Amino acid sequence: MVELIRANDPVLIGFARSLLEAAGIPVLVADAHMSFMEGSIGAFAPRLLVPDDHAAQARRLLRDAGLAHELRAP
Repeated sequence: MVELIRANDPVLIGFARSLLEAAGIPVLVADAHMSFMEGSIGAFAPRLLVPDDHAAQARRLLRDAGLAHELRAP
């Protein structure tokens, strides 16, 4: 799995997830519920992960959607 985005913004994570799922790219949002465990201090941001073999396509799709600045380094 490759981490594409790490952010505390649930709207950003939801938007990126919906774009990827609409394109048929499998998505896992890791640590989505950690804010409940850590008291909502933002120490553990949710991470958007995709399988290695879909990473290039997912990055291209997110860049085309204007989210290049949110992408983690490859």
